[in-house]
Amino acid sequence: MTTDLTSAATRLFQVLEHGDHVLASILVHPDFHNREAAVAPAACSTPGPAGVLASSAWMRSAFSDLRFPVLDTAGRGERVWVRLRMRGRQTGAFVRYRDGALDQAVPPTGREIDVEQVHVLTMRQGQVVGHEAVRDDVAMLAQLGVFPPDPVVGARVLAWKLSGRAARSAARVSAAAAAAAAAFGHDVPGPRVT
Repeated sequence: MTTDLTSAATRLFQVLEHGDHVLASILVHPDFHNREAAVAPAACSTPGPAGVLASSAWMRSAFSDLRFPVLDTAGRGERVWVRLRMRGRQTGAFVRYRDGALDQAVPPTGREIDVEQVHVLTMRQGQVVGHEAVRDDVAMLAQLGVFPPDPVVGARVLAWKLSGRAARSAARVSAAAAAAAAAFGHDVPGPRVT
């Protein structure tokens, strides 16, 4: 594996940190597919750079100062493994989906997250064409006070759900992700809010 593939793979996380359209168009293959988009707004499933930009908008809407410091990389053939940390402060709603519908909306907690992840990127023609990850989502939810439930955070999550704020937040987050993808010039799936 060349260092060029590793560099392209690790720079993908700069796109997620900043939502950089130019960098996305350089690094992300038009056929890009994100296997992890199942828990994200529908626009994050859009092929190519538009889907990556939608994912960036989704994550940045929840976590300010989002960053992904790379700890290690490895590669073989067209695969690059990137071990990193996802860091940020939750200043917006963190919205997760299941089977295309709103699963959970965590109101802003102001808490810091710092979780280790391993991302497996498939490369084609020097660009990222596939993404899957091994993430410790339970540790992230624990850092946010959701699992196991912190009484204060648990009460806020329930109040958000009962008052309709969770659904409204999910609609806003889905719209922001769709707008980020559409700004790249591709048709994107609509919001998935129930």
